[in-house]
Amino acid sequence: MKNSVTVKIYGKEETWPSGTVFQEIAKEHQADMDSGIALVRENGRLRELGKKLKGDCELEFLTLRSDAGHSTYIRSLVLLMLKAMYHVVGDNSNIDRVGVHFAVSGGYYCTMQGKTELTQQFLDKVKASMQEMAEQALPIRKLVEATYEAQKKFGEYRMYDKAELFRYRRASKVNLYNLEGFEDYFYGYMLPDTSYLKYFDLRIFDEGFVLMFPTKEEPEQLPAFAPEMKIFGVQKESMKWGAMLGIPTVGALNSYIVNHRTKDLIMIQEAYHEKKIAELAAQIAASPEKKIVLIAGPSSSGKTTFSHRLATQLSVYGLKPHPIAADDYFVEREKTPLDADGKLDFEHIDAIDTLQLNKDMCALLAGETVELPTFNFKTGKREYKGNFKKLGKDDILIIEGIHCLNDRLTRDLPRESKFKIYISALTQLNVDEHNRIPTTDGRLLRRLVRDARTRGSDARRTIGMWPSVRRGEENNIFPYQEEADVMFNSALIYELAVLKQYAEPLLFSVQPGDPEYDEAKRLLKFLDYFLPIPGDDIPNSSLIREFIGGGCFDV
Repeated sequence: MKNSVTVKIYGKEETWPSGTVFQEIAKEHQADMDSGIALVRENGRLRELGKKLKGDCELEFLTLRSDAGHSTYIRSLVLLMLKAMYHVVGDNSNIDRVGVHFAVSGGYYCTMQGKTELTQQFLDKVKASMQEMAEQALPIRKLVEATYEAQKKFGEYRMYDKAELFRYRRASKVNLYNLEGFEDYFYGYMLPDTSYLKYFDLRIFDEGFVLMFPTKEEPEQLPAFAPEMKIFGVQKESMKWGAMLGIPTVGALNSYIVNHRTKDLIMIQEAYHEKKIAELAAQIAASPEKKIVLIAGPSSSGKTTFSHRLATQLSVYGLKPHPIAADDYFVEREKTPLDADGKLDFEHIDAIDTLQLNKDMCALLAGETVELPTFNFKTGKREYKGNFKKLGKDDILIIEGIHCLNDRLTRDLPRESKFKIYISALTQLNVDEHNRIPTTDGRLLRRLVRDARTRGSDARRTIGMWPSVRRGEENNIFPYQEEADVMFNSALIYELAVLKQYAEPLLFSVQPGDPEYDEAKRLLKFLDYFLPIPGDDIPNSSLIREFIGGGCFDV
């Protein structure tokens, strides 16, 4: 075969003409895959399906069941939705801004501002237009544009968040995507054409609407729409607070850093957190029957620092808080349940001796003196070292642990004695109006920095463990978050600009060929959007100190 190249695919060699589009190769192998192919990995590097074969290589396909493939589907779907919205209104001046904000019940919460009225009837027309374009298999073309030209172009499109973002971009070129004349910028890979976008819905919700899409576990069907209103309320409040400050996006944050004193922003954010924690303490103090405060949240939410700060605020009301770690009630190591891979599953609720925990807590509520355990993680045994507790009139227990919202943990305690708090870092910033920042990215960066500082773990180890951590959260924390009496958002509007300087050297240590390289490269590209903020002006009581160090609490 003339100008042919050898391609190894899952151990088998094939011959293809040089210049063949990866999409064509993927089509030949689609029947062997568990779901639609979204991306290809060429010699270890992620590639869009629209790229061409240039030489001998080894290929691996990524389907919609992979994290990268699922994200690619969603980004492409957002582009299709935007194209359809502007097509339906006809005159672009009828839409001032479409915002894609945060995840809610199997989709993204979005808003639309302008002369066009947002109704379900309008959304139905947009959906019909999306379906028509999907059936036409319209190409999604990547264009390389000079950064200053892209900035000018998006100003003319009235996508001002993108124009502001590109003002601080160091690279001289930027990749844009064009769908039938509609141009936009997206942070990440895209599908080659609209025929891949088969499953979606649009429904009116709250003050905006939700763009529905499949999960990566079931990529060929839409989940039921069942919004969790408590977490939605916290996310919406945080979004509006960022907009009130004039910092809804990364570009706006960068402009603030350039034109204002970052110390002011830090102090405003810290005052906001302190106000929220003080309000929580007042709510607990006003209910004297609440003797046990239960705090749960996913990894790197800042639970420990939050617990200390809440304890301080409770002391203002004359209460005497006593912290208890649910982890001190771990069963002995040989009794720890196993996961599907036969490994010790420390995140399963049966890894906790709930019987003993309930017995001790009930005894404390009854006015008895109880000796509390300490778990020795080296020996895998519970130890008793004379830590006796007896609850007086003003004493209150603060229990922190991943299962604290699950009533199985405290099943014998009366509901009226419990006050449940869910804490998570729900990032309020967007990259721009159409590119959201997943909350998991902020938490992963926090954990990268903390693990390196406190455990000597490199970025490879932390990134490699993250999928397992996320599975534990999905099973043990998120299903119970709506059980909380209150929710607290621990994200700081400035924190990613601070974490940047700590995380980048760690991420650069991950080498091509490492299994964690794609994720490290993605995070580095993401951090490149931010101008750095030094940590000098951050108070030592700040939640971010739990991760970067220099805090006043023993965490």
